[in-house]
Amino acid sequence: MAESTASQNPKKGAALTRQTLKIFWQHTRVYWPLLLLCGAGMVAAIGADMVSPLVFKRFIDLLAIDPIHRTARGNLSSIYHTVVLIGLVMVLSWTGWRSCSMAVMKFESRVMKDLTDHCFAYLQNHSYKFFTDNFQGSLVKRVNRFAAGFEVIADQIAMDAGQTAIRVVCVIGILFWRNAMLGWVFLAWTIVFVCFNVFFAKWKLKFDLARAELDTKVTGRLSDTIGNSINLKLFAGIERETSHFEELTDEHCGARFTSWKLGWYSDGLQGLSIRALEIVVFLMAIRYWMQGILTVGDFIMLRSYLSQLTEEVRGLGGYIRRIYEAMADANEMTEILLTPHEIKDAERAHALVAKKGVVEFRNVSFAYTSDAGLVLQDFNLKTKPGERVGIVGPSGGGKSTILKLLVRLHDVNDGTILIDHQNIAAVTQNSLHQKVAFVPQEPVLFHRSLMENIRYSKPEATDEEVIRAAKLAHCHEFISGFPQGYETLVGERGIKLSGGQRQRVAIARAILMDAPILVLDEATNALDSESEMYVQDSLAKLVLGRTVIAVAHRLSTIRKMDRIVVVKDGQIIEEGNHDLLLKLKNGLYQKLWNLQSSDFIQDDVEPTGGYVQ
Repeated sequence: MAESTASQNPKKGAALTRQTLKIFWQHTRVYWPLLLLCGAGMVAAIGADMVSPLVFKRFIDLLAIDPIHRTARGNLSSIYHTVVLIGLVMVLSWTGWRSCSMAVMKFESRVMKDLTDHCFAYLQNHSYKFFTDNFQGSLVKRVNRFAAGFEVIADQIAMDAGQTAIRVVCVIGILFWRNAMLGWVFLAWTIVFVCFNVFFAKWKLKFDLARAELDTKVTGRLSDTIGNSINLKLFAGIERETSHFEELTDEHCGARFTSWKLGWYSDGLQGLSIRALEIVVFLMAIRYWMQGILTVGDFIMLRSYLSQLTEEVRGLGGYIRRIYEAMADANEMTEILLTPHEIKDAERAHALVAKKGVVEFRNVSFAYTSDAGLVLQDFNLKTKPGERVGIVGPSGGGKSTILKLLVRLHDVNDGTILIDHQNIAAVTQNSLHQKVAFVPQEPVLFHRSLMENIRYSKPEATDEEVIRAAKLAHCHEFISGFPQGYETLVGERGIKLSGGQRQRVAIARAILMDAPILVLDEATNALDSESEMYVQDSLAKLVLGRTVIAVAHRLSTIRKMDRIVVVKDGQIIEEGNHDLLLKLKNGLYQKLWNLQSSDFIQDDVEPTGGYVQ
């Protein structure tokens, strides 16, 4: 999947932003009672904060003696009454903010969970090709940023930008009520200030998008090199990769500094305008005070409102920038959420019923990309119930592709794949995967215990069933040697186990699954001779009573299959059992057998002789 071009395409960025907000709103509206509670608490708190300067103005005026007002204007009773009023206003403000913040915490935590779950489910339903085209680390970061982006946006709108807008309207309204000229000054400054921040934030968005994309690239490169750390050592690539990584982080550093520097310029201009406003307002206030229009209490009120207004509006610029930055981060995941799934169930897909396990490829053609050549062309293959079919041929001939198409890791371009006369494209993927046990060429394990990894194919299996499967796959021998036994963690992707051990765990998983169709993609390729001997013994028991399709590089492992098909350039060129294929003059199977025969273990010393006894 190509990197986002939103930073170079403003229209695309705007469209992604709309889609991101749409997704956020779909998950937000579910919790409308919490939103109402938050709104009610905010209105109560802001109302109290707006009244507070007026109450303090009254308090100061009751005490004040100045050249204009020679005596205090309040008695002791009115002064105490005002103090009580100040206390009530403070309690109301405290209660409102506590209620609002609690509602916001509950609301954001639940929505963030829902968004993360949504991303996980949608991401996991993408095709095998999608994951091979994207860095794992980048995908993880995009999912995390999506939920984090919502948190930032919700905080800014609910707790910051939202309340700022309410405060600004209230403050300007009160100032107009107290003195129209002061109200006009505040209103004009606020309009100019807000417009500058909005337009500046929009202009700065492209720099924030560029920073976010480079951040993703750095994470992807870091994940890729960590996952291939052994290759860096074995091929003297540490210095080379370090150099490439430093080039990428230099670019990231430049983009990040540019984004921060623009924010620094903006903050400087805003700070200067705030100080200018304060001086203008106080010069006007002094003039009105000398005329007897304003009192000493009005100075307290003006200073309080001026502080609230300038800080809130100044913060508004930061809020807007943070919203745009969060949108830039979240938009990367939105691209994935808007990417249609390549492999999906048909509208009326039904569960697969596989009693006989007959597999049929009917006129199947397939290419991995539209501009690439066909890997399979008009491919036809049909098994009998319980038949064991081996597939051999030169590398790149399409052997593994046949198996991937059978389990719908890819969809065919033309033709049909049937199981018991049911088109696999018309059944649910979940039911298909429950009926087909797949042992891949390079099995990957979860960073979980061996017990969990084997049980993954049958979650309801008991410990005894897991251990029985492990014994059949000859895993029990090496698992018993670990200090923690079946509770041993295997490391990321099973890195703590050898290749042969991982393969045997994968076979144990398939044994436990007990599916009617068994698919083996070079299942013994990673095994040493002793391990292969053990696994062949377990496979000989596993394949009984099942339809088996096995791709093999070592011809010795499939020579006693019921039928062997030789695939070259996406087509079957030879077909028959081992003895028949050896008799074909100048046949490809005969040629491959002769090339490998010097390495085979002869029948008189081999305990199993392949998958089938």
